[in-house]
Amino acid sequence: MGDVAVRVEGVHKRFRLYAERNQSLKAAMMRGGRAKYDEFWALRDVDLEIPAGSTFALIGENGSGKSTLLKCMARILRPDRGRITVAGKVSALLELGAGFHPELSGRENVYLNASILGLSRKQVDKRFDEIVDFAGLDQFIDSPVKNYSSGMYVRLGFSVAINVDPDVLLVDEVLAVGDETFQRRCNEKFAELKEQGKTIVVVSHALGIVRTMCDSAAWLEHGVIREIGTPAQLIDDYIEMTHPEREEVLDEETGEDAGVRWGSGEAQVERIELLDADGMPTRQVRMGDRVTWRFHYRAHQSLPKAVFGFGLHRLDGVHVSGINSRESFSLAEINGPGHVDFTSDRLPLLPGTYDVTAAIHSWDNLETWDHRNKALRFDVEPGLPREAEGVVVLHGEWTPHPGP
Repeated sequence: MGDVAVRVEGVHKRFRLYAERNQSLKAAMMRGGRAKYDEFWALRDVDLEIPAGSTFALIGENGSGKSTLLKCMARILRPDRGRITVAGKVSALLELGAGFHPELSGRENVYLNASILGLSRKQVDKRFDEIVDFAGLDQFIDSPVKNYSSGMYVRLGFSVAINVDPDVLLVDEVLAVGDETFQRRCNEKFAELKEQGKTIVVVSHALGIVRTMCDSAAWLEHGVIREIGTPAQLIDDYIEMTHPEREEVLDEETGEDAGVRWGSGEAQVERIELLDADGMPTRQVRMGDRVTWRFHYRAHQSLPKAVFGFGLHRLDGVHVSGINSRESFSLAEINGPGHVDFTSDRLPLLPGTYDVTAAIHSWDNLETWDHRNKALRFDVEPGLPREAEGVVVLHGEWTPHPGP
């Protein structure tokens, strides 16, 4: 195979979806001996080459065929058509607890799982302490694995898989259940395996990890490879295509935005608009664009020195930013309708989906007239720079100063 570790040629994989199965001989006879089913093609004519020594990712929405393709590579499933060739020893961690017997202890399952992956008892004896140390389960290794948490399952399974010394390591999304310390140790181990020339194929929805860890990636959609390329470009295209047109969600009874709301009510934020660089309302903007959040309010009486608050949250609950107008401007009085704008000349948010919280309160912060949580949801599409991690992009510039 030369420098190719995994070659996938014209692979199709079909499953049968039964509406009703024959549970008895009587049922089979009444249905003419055969239950009715629909055919579902999980993979259609997939062609793929994964270079030896590379870290390769499979991304896509749930049901796109990623895990099915990985199981075909591991020879757990057999393609209906096509061929998959893998060079060298394969080790796979595909499902939580796969290969473990719940009634056996961790120690017994290490030997069982390692033997399934091709190690002899003597080889496991030599590596046993290393396996247990990496998993961090010294205290629990003689306890039945049925008492393990999901994280303990994954740690032990992954530790066995990597200590088999594979040429090709296949890893499904199961690593997402590990804690932060284990995630870091896994990343360090991936780097070590890569230095040793091993090939790693991962299925993951953690696009930030894919962007930094992988050399290349494939995007699957409905069982078909839509695109193959560098992680940065591929992920940007994937995010852009999978963001739907955002529509305002209204409460059925009040007709207002369906976010949580509280306050005394002397003034209210009636609605929030996101405006693009041309001043047009939108729900989708690009990283680095000039954008404006416009807060339309109505004061039901004369209110002195109102302060407007503005907060941003990611969908996972991370508080990205919170700012108010107290240090920026002071309206002597608000009475009736009006609006205030908050403008960002270069939007620093990374691609993703965000919620806006807005509030109006008194200058001394003792009275909250209106507080609207998740009053607006919008999407940020990829822009410049292409590669970035974390919460925001700093929009700085690199300046080289080479030595003499």
